[in-house]
Amino acid sequence: MSAKETEQIRPVIVSRLRENYEFEVSFPDANGTTLTMDEPAPLGRLAGPNASRVLAAAVANCLSASLLFCLRKSKIDVRSLTAEAEPSLERNKEGYWRVSSLAVKIKAELPETEDTAKTSRCQDIFEKYCVVTGAIREGIRVDVQVEVKSTPSGQK
Repeated sequence: MSAKETEQIRPVIVSRLRENYEFEVSFPDANGTTLTMDEPAPLGRLAGPNASRVLAAAVANCLSASLLFCLRKSKIDVRSLTAEAEPSLERNKEGYWRVSSLAVKIKAELPETEDTAKTSRCQDIFEKYCVVTGAIREGIRVDVQVEVKSTPSGQK
């Protein structure tokens, strides 16, 4: 894999604290797109989705895009495509909350005349092409570094 290909598949996401538990998440390589994320009460005020919801959205979007790609590659006209994702939370053995499962429902509207064999084939294989779902199912290695900088009181 070339250095340019590696750059293209390793985007940087920046998360900055605004106040309380509200963060502005920016995607520098996506035309300055930002997303407000926040925790629900009692920690935050849900000014935006929390991480569990964004994870569910990432899975739903990735699966939808993978299915859409397969259908279009098979020359199938897609009139509409909608996905709903619902994360389930449970405490683990240590008592910490974790996303234990995601339920995803995708609804595609296709013309009646479309080739059902091609549609079935896409339904059989599209999940294999979703990088997010595949990574979650296999387990993701997460490397974390924390840098702490001390500043005098009153300065940010």
